[in-house]
Amino acid sequence: ISLCMIVKDEEKVLDTCLNSIHDLVDEIIIVDTGSTDKTKEIAQKYTDKIYDFKWVDDFAKARNYSFSKATKDYIMWLDADDYLPEEEKPKFKKLKKSLNDTVDMYTMIYIYSRDKNGMPTYVQRKYRLLKRKNNYQWESPIHEFIKPKGKIVTTDITIIHNKIHVNDPNRNLRIFEKMIKENHKFTIREQYCYADALYRNRNYQKAIELFEEFVAKT
Repeated sequence: ISLCMIVKDEEKVLDTCLNSIHDLVDEIIIVDTGSTDKTKEIAQKYTDKIYDFKWVDDFAKARNYSFSKATKDYIMWLDADDYLPEEEKPKFKKLKKSLNDTVDMYTMIYIYSRDKNGMPTYVQRKYRLLKRKNNYQWESPIHEFIKPKGKIVTTDITIIHNKIHVNDPNRNLRIFEKMIKENHKFTIREQYCYADALYRNRNYQKAIELFEEFVAKT
């Protein structure tokens, strides 16, 4: 398993992430998109496969670059503020021993947010472990995703998102506006995400217009 990650200024969370998974994977690929803190120093504790990637407001390009550096049979991806809980490690070890070449993608549970008591408030499933030779590619500069294909197996392994710092509130909207300037033709999914970014930035009228267009198309 190759663990592939893109990071930037993640000194507060990266050690927790890598410490939770480093002994369960066979290779760690870190792609840094412009850190100015101790992110790289922390990464060096776990791997020497650290690469620089000039940030171009495109998460898919950065993630695909990280995937291109992988050499193992399967690719796993995490964000720097994700981690594998201690109680999940036996499940992961069992899965690793049972990896089957006929399986193309394995999903894992993702606890994206929790309340003050630690109870999940938003839970997703993510395509978390992918067969490398299938050359899966991330799509869309923002809210990037991988199209599922092949044989997919669900697991009960849980990854926890442990968000600490708040991202630039204008980042997503800035990327969408750049896509517009570059004459990017929005998919229906991207249109929905753009409308959501407008809403979160209080451009309610434009958001309503795009949400209505989205509903009309679905």
